[in-house]
Amino acid sequence: MIRFGIDLASNHPSTVHARAAAAEIKAATDGKVIVKVFPNSELGDDTHMLSEVRTGAMQMMAIGDNILSTLVPSVAIDNLGFAFKDSQAAWTALDGKVGNLVRTDIEAVGLHPMSRIWDEGFRQMTSKSKRINSPADLAGFKIRVPPSPISLSLFKHLGAAPTVINLAELYTSLQTGVVDGQENPLSLIQTQKFYEVQKYCALTNHMWVGYWPIVNGDFWKRMPANYQKIVSNAFDKQALLQRSANLAQNNSLQTKLTNEGMVFNAPDLKLFRDKLVASGFYSEWKAKFSPTLWNALESYVGTLA
Repeated sequence: MIRFGIDLASNHPSTVHARAAAAEIKAATDGKVIVKVFPNSELGDDTHMLSEVRTGAMQMMAIGDNILSTLVPSVAIDNLGFAFKDSQAAWTALDGKVGNLVRTDIEAVGLHPMSRIWDEGFRQMTSKSKRINSPADLAGFKIRVPPSPISLSLFKHLGAAPTVINLAELYTSLQTGVVDGQENPLSLIQTQKFYEVQKYCALTNHMWVGYWPIVNGDFWKRMPANYQKIVSNAFDKQALLQRSANLAQNNSLQTKLTNEGMVFNAPDLKLFRDKLVASGFYSEWKAKFSPTLWNALESYVGTLA
Protein backbone atom coordinates (compact mmCIF):
# COMPACT_ATOMS: atom_id res chain seq x y z
CA MET A 1 0.00 0.00 0.00
CA ILE A 2 1.30 3.41 -1.01
CA ARG A 3 -0.36 6.28 0.81
CA PHE A 4 -0.17 9.32 -1.48
CA GLY A 5 -0.92 12.71 0.07
CA ILE A 6 -1.66 15.95 -1.72
CA ASP A 7 -2.87 19.32 -0.44
CA LEU A 8 -5.07 20.03 -3.47
CA ALA A 9 -8.81 19.50 -3.86
CA SER A 10 -10.33 16.29 -5.21
CA ASN A 11 -11.32 17.94 -8.49
CA HIS A 12 -7.95 19.57 -9.16
CA PRO A 13 -6.20 18.14 -12.26
CA SER A 14 -3.24 16.99 -10.15
CA THR A 15 -5.49 14.92 -7.88
CA VAL A 16 -7.51 13.59 -10.80
CA HIS A 17 -4.40 12.39 -12.61
CA ALA A 18 -2.81 11.00 -9.46
CA ARG A 19 -5.88 8.79 -9.15
CA ALA A 20 -5.56 7.86 -12.83
CA ALA A 21 -1.94 6.81 -12.22
CA ALA A 22 -3.08 4.78 -9.22
CA ALA A 23 -5.64 2.95 -11.37
CA GLU A 24 -3.00 2.16 -14.00
CA ILE A 25 -0.59 0.86 -11.36
CA LYS A 26 -3.23 -1.37 -9.77
CA ALA A 27 -4.14 -2.87 -13.14
CA ALA A 28 -0.54 -3.35 -14.28
CA THR A 29 0.48 -5.10 -11.04
CA ASP A 30 -2.69 -7.22 -10.71
CA GLY A 31 -3.52 -5.38 -7.52
CA LYS A 32 -0.17 -6.06 -5.86
CA VAL A 33 0.67 -2.34 -5.71
CA ILE A 34 -2.14 -0.12 -4.46
CA VAL A 35 -1.79 3.67 -4.42
CA LYS A 36 -4.40 5.34 -2.24
CA VAL A 37 -4.71 9.07 -2.90
CA PHE A 38 -5.59 11.38 0.01
CA PRO A 39 -6.48 14.87 -1.33
CA ASN A 40 -7.26 18.20 0.31
CA SER A 41 -4.62 17.93 3.07
CA GLU A 42 -6.39 14.92 4.61
CA LEU A 43 -3.03 13.62 5.86
CA GLY A 44 -1.89 17.04 7.09
CA ASP A 45 -0.58 20.19 5.47
CA ASP A 46 2.24 19.99 2.97
CA THR A 47 4.95 20.71 5.55
CA HIS A 48 3.66 17.93 7.79
CA MET A 49 3.34 15.47 4.90
CA LEU A 50 6.90 16.17 3.77
CA SER A 51 8.11 15.26 7.26
CA GLU A 52 6.01 12.09 7.19
CA VAL A 53 7.37 11.03 3.80
CA ARG A 54 10.93 11.63 4.97
CA THR A 55 10.45 9.39 8.02
CA GLY A 56 8.57 6.73 6.05
CA ALA A 57 5.30 7.17 7.93
CA MET A 58 3.87 8.04 4.50
CA GLN A 59 5.20 6.58 1.30
CA MET A 60 4.47 9.26 -1.30
CA MET A 61 3.16 12.77 -1.88
CA ALA A 62 2.93 15.50 -4.49
CA ILE A 63 4.56 18.68 -3.23
CA GLY A 64 4.96 22.14 -4.65
CA ASP A 65 8.51 22.95 -5.62
CA ASN A 66 8.28 26.14 -3.56
CA ILE A 67 7.63 24.03 -0.42
CA LEU A 68 10.15 21.30 -1.23
CA SER A 69 12.78 24.00 -1.62
CA THR A 70 12.81 24.45 2.18
CA LEU A 71 14.56 21.06 2.24
CA VAL A 72 16.25 21.08 -1.18
CA PRO A 73 17.12 24.71 -2.02
CA SER A 74 17.90 24.05 -5.70
CA VAL A 75 14.27 23.02 -6.27
CA ALA A 76 13.34 26.72 -6.14
CA ILE A 77 15.22 27.47 -9.37
CA ASP A 78 12.03 27.33 -11.44
CA ASN A 79 10.24 29.69 -9.04
CA LEU A 80 12.35 32.72 -9.99
CA GLY A 81 10.09 35.67 -10.60
CA PHE A 82 9.13 36.20 -14.26
CA ALA A 83 11.68 33.61 -15.46
CA PHE A 84 9.47 31.70 -17.92
CA LYS A 85 7.46 33.18 -20.78
CA ASP A 86 4.95 30.30 -20.73
CA SER A 87 4.33 26.85 -19.27
CA GLN A 88 5.97 25.03 -22.16
CA ALA A 89 9.23 26.86 -21.44
CA ALA A 90 9.11 25.63 -17.84
CA TRP A 91 8.35 22.05 -18.86
CA THR A 92 11.23 22.04 -21.34
CA ALA A 93 13.72 23.22 -18.71
CA LEU A 94 12.47 20.81 -16.05
CA ASP A 95 12.42 17.85 -18.44
CA GLY A 96 15.97 18.80 -19.48
CA LYS A 97 19.18 20.00 -17.87
CA VAL A 98 17.55 21.98 -15.07
CA GLY A 99 15.39 19.05 -13.99
CA ASN A 100 18.29 16.60 -14.13
CA LEU A 101 20.29 18.71 -11.68
CA VAL A 102 17.32 19.24 -9.35
CA ARG A 103 16.34 15.55 -9.30
CA THR A 104 19.90 14.62 -8.28
CA ASP A 105 19.64 17.00 -5.32
CA ILE A 106 16.25 15.56 -4.29
CA GLU A 107 17.71 12.03 -4.34
CA ALA A 108 20.56 13.24 -2.11
CA VAL A 109 18.17 13.93 0.80
CA GLY A 110 16.63 10.45 0.69
CA LEU A 111 13.64 11.12 -1.55
CA HIS A 112 12.97 9.70 -4.99
CA PRO A 113 11.26 12.07 -7.48
CA MET A 114 9.38 10.95 -10.53
CA SER A 115 11.09 11.96 -13.78
CA ARG A 116 8.50 14.55 -14.82
CA ILE A 117 7.29 17.43 -12.70
CA TRP A 118 3.55 18.14 -12.70
CA ASP A 119 2.22 21.58 -13.61
CA GLU A 120 0.61 23.94 -11.13
CA GLY A 121 0.82 26.91 -13.45
CA PHE A 122 1.59 30.59 -13.10
CA ARG A 123 0.63 32.35 -9.90
CA GLN A 124 -1.61 35.43 -9.91
CA MET A 125 -2.17 38.02 -7.19
CA THR A 126 -5.57 38.57 -5.60
CA SER A 127 -6.87 41.20 -3.21
CA LYS A 128 -9.98 41.73 -1.17
CA SER A 129 -10.18 45.49 -1.54
CA LYS A 130 -8.08 46.90 -4.41
CA ARG A 131 -6.61 46.30 -7.84
CA ILE A 132 -2.89 45.56 -8.03
CA ASN A 133 -1.53 47.39 -11.07
CA SER A 134 2.10 48.06 -10.10
CA PRO A 135 4.62 47.36 -7.34
CA ALA A 136 3.45 50.58 -5.68
CA ASP A 137 0.12 48.87 -4.95
CA LEU A 138 1.98 46.22 -2.95
CA ALA A 139 3.60 48.67 -0.51
CA GLY A 140 2.80 47.27 2.94
CA PHE A 141 0.21 44.91 1.44
CA LYS A 142 -0.31 41.86 3.66
CA ILE A 143 -0.09 38.96 1.23
CA ARG A 144 -0.08 35.28 2.08
CA VAL A 145 2.80 33.25 0.71
CA PRO A 146 3.55 29.54 1.17
CA PRO A 147 6.39 28.46 3.50
CA SER A 148 8.93 29.09 0.75
CA PRO A 149 12.07 31.25 1.03
CA ILE A 150 11.91 32.39 -2.59
CA SER A 151 8.26 33.45 -2.26
CA LEU A 152 9.06 35.48 0.84
CA SER A 153 12.03 37.06 -0.91
CA LEU A 154 10.08 37.88 -4.08
CA PHE A 155 7.38 39.82 -2.26
CA LYS A 156 9.77 41.56 0.11
CA HIS A 157 11.70 42.78 -2.93
CA LEU A 158 8.40 43.97 -4.43
CA GLY A 159 7.68 45.98 -1.25
CA ALA A 160 4.85 43.86 0.15
CA ALA A 161 4.44 42.43 3.66
CA PRO A 162 4.39 38.66 3.02
CA THR A 163 3.01 36.30 5.67
CA VAL A 164 3.58 32.53 5.63
CA ILE A 165 0.37 30.49 5.89
CA ASN A 166 -0.18 26.91 4.77
CA LEU A 167 -2.78 26.29 2.08
CA ALA A 168 -5.07 24.38 4.43
CA GLU A 169 -5.48 27.53 6.56
CA LEU A 170 -5.60 30.11 3.79
CA TYR A 171 -9.33 30.43 3.14
CA THR A 172 -10.04 31.21 6.80
CA SER A 173 -7.13 33.65 6.94
CA LEU A 174 -8.52 35.55 3.95
CA GLN A 175 -12.04 35.43 5.34
CA THR A 176 -11.02 36.84 8.73
CA GLY A 177 -8.60 39.44 7.40
CA VAL A 178 -5.39 37.95 8.76
CA VAL A 179 -4.03 38.82 5.30
CA ASP A 180 -5.35 41.16 2.60
CA GLY A 181 -4.54 38.95 -0.36
CA GLN A 182 -2.83 35.87 -1.71
CA GLU A 183 -1.16 34.56 -4.85
CA ASN A 184 -1.91 31.26 -6.54
CA PRO A 185 -2.70 29.84 -9.96
CA LEU A 186 -6.27 30.34 -11.17
CA SER A 187 -6.91 26.61 -10.77
CA LEU A 188 -6.35 26.88 -7.02
CA ILE A 189 -8.29 30.12 -6.75
CA GLN A 190 -11.20 28.22 -8.27
CA THR A 191 -10.93 24.83 -6.57
CA GLN A 192 -10.21 26.38 -3.15
CA LYS A 193 -13.06 28.89 -3.67
CA PHE A 194 -10.92 31.91 -2.88
CA TYR A 195 -13.23 33.94 -5.12
CA GLU A 196 -15.67 33.88 -2.20
CA VAL A 197 -13.28 35.97 -0.08
CA GLN A 198 -11.26 37.86 -2.73
CA LYS A 199 -12.65 40.32 -5.27
CA TYR A 200 -9.72 41.45 -7.45
CA CYS A 201 -7.26 39.36 -9.44
CA ALA A 202 -4.17 40.76 -11.15
CA LEU A 203 -2.84 38.53 -13.95
CA THR A 204 0.80 38.91 -13.01
CA ASN A 205 2.18 35.45 -13.99
CA HIS A 206 4.90 36.30 -11.48
CA MET A 207 5.99 32.75 -10.67
CA TRP A 208 5.64 29.33 -12.28
CA VAL A 209 5.11 26.46 -9.87
CA GLY A 210 5.27 22.71 -10.40
CA TYR A 211 4.44 19.75 -8.19
CA TRP A 212 7.01 16.98 -7.68
CA PRO A 213 5.61 13.49 -7.00
CA ILE A 214 8.14 12.11 -4.50
CA VAL A 215 8.57 8.76 -2.74
CA ASN A 216 10.38 7.86 0.46
CA GLY A 217 13.81 6.78 -0.77
CA ASP A 218 14.15 3.66 1.37
CA PHE A 219 10.65 2.51 0.43
CA TRP A 220 11.50 3.02 -3.24
CA LYS A 221 14.71 0.99 -2.97
CA ARG A 222 12.82 -1.91 -1.42
CA MET A 223 10.31 -1.98 -4.26
CA PRO A 224 11.07 -4.62 -6.93
CA ALA A 225 12.52 -3.12 -10.12
CA ASN A 226 9.55 -4.20 -12.25
CA TYR A 227 7.17 -2.41 -9.90
CA GLN A 228 9.39 0.67 -9.84
CA LYS A 229 9.14 0.83 -13.62
CA ILE A 230 5.35 0.48 -13.57
CA VAL A 231 4.96 3.21 -10.94
CA SER A 232 7.37 5.57 -12.71
CA ASN A 233 5.79 5.01 -16.11
CA ALA A 234 2.27 5.59 -14.78
CA PHE A 235 3.10 8.83 -12.99
CA ASP A 236 5.24 10.17 -15.84
CA LYS A 237 2.54 9.33 -18.40
CA GLN A 238 -0.07 11.09 -16.27
CA ALA A 239 2.27 14.07 -15.83
CA LEU A 240 1.93 14.88 -19.53
CA LEU A 241 -1.85 14.58 -19.35
CA GLN A 242 -1.98 16.57 -16.13
CA ARG A 243 0.04 19.40 -17.69
CA SER A 244 -2.39 19.68 -20.59
CA ALA A 245 -5.42 19.49 -18.32
CA ASN A 246 -4.07 22.07 -15.88
CA LEU A 247 -3.13 24.47 -18.66
CA ALA A 248 -6.55 24.11 -20.27
CA GLN A 249 -8.27 24.69 -16.93
CA ASN A 250 -6.20 27.77 -16.14
CA ASN A 251 -6.90 29.16 -19.63
CA SER A 252 -10.64 28.72 -19.16
CA LEU A 253 -10.99 30.03 -15.65
CA GLN A 254 -10.97 33.79 -16.09
CA THR A 255 -14.48 33.68 -17.53
CA LYS A 256 -15.72 31.31 -14.83
CA LEU A 257 -14.20 33.38 -12.02
CA THR A 258 -15.58 36.59 -13.55
CA ASN A 259 -19.01 34.98 -13.35
CA GLU A 260 -18.30 34.31 -9.67
CA GLY A 261 -17.73 38.05 -9.17
CA MET A 262 -13.97 38.41 -9.50
CA VAL A 263 -12.64 41.52 -11.26
CA PHE A 264 -9.53 40.98 -13.41
CA ASN A 265 -6.82 43.36 -14.57
CA ALA A 266 -3.65 42.83 -16.61
CA PRO A 267 -0.76 44.90 -15.19
CA ASP A 268 2.36 45.89 -17.09
CA LEU A 269 4.66 43.04 -16.01
CA LYS A 270 7.78 45.02 -16.92
CA LEU A 271 7.13 47.26 -13.92
CA PHE A 272 7.40 44.28 -11.58
CA ARG A 273 10.43 42.75 -13.26
CA ASP A 274 12.24 46.11 -13.30
CA LYS A 275 11.54 46.44 -9.57
CA LEU A 276 13.11 43.02 -8.95
CA VAL A 277 16.17 43.90 -11.01
CA ALA A 278 16.63 47.24 -9.23
CA SER A 279 16.17 45.71 -5.78
CA GLY A 280 18.77 43.01 -6.40
CA PHE A 281 16.40 40.03 -6.33
CA TYR A 282 18.04 38.21 -9.24
CA SER A 283 21.58 38.91 -8.05
CA GLU A 284 20.68 37.63 -4.59
CA TRP A 285 19.28 34.36 -5.93
CA LYS A 286 22.06 33.86 -8.46
CA ALA A 287 24.43 33.78 -5.49
CA LYS A 288 22.29 31.16 -3.72
CA PHE A 289 22.26 28.66 -6.59
CA SER A 290 25.26 26.82 -8.00
CA PRO A 291 26.75 28.34 -11.16
CA THR A 292 25.99 25.08 -12.99
CA LEU A 293 22.29 25.26 -12.12
CA TRP A 294 22.00 29.00 -12.83
CA ASN A 295 23.71 28.61 -16.20
CA ALA A 296 21.43 25.69 -17.03
CA LEU A 297 18.36 27.84 -16.38
CA GLU A 298 19.69 30.78 -18.38
CA SER A 299 20.40 28.44 -21.31
CA TYR A 300 16.60 28.10 -21.57
CA VAL A 301 15.32 31.54 -20.54
CA GLY A 302 18.14 33.99 -21.30
CA THR A 303 20.09 36.25 -18.95
CA LEU A 304 18.33 37.07 -15.68
CA ALA A 305 21.10 38.75 -13.68
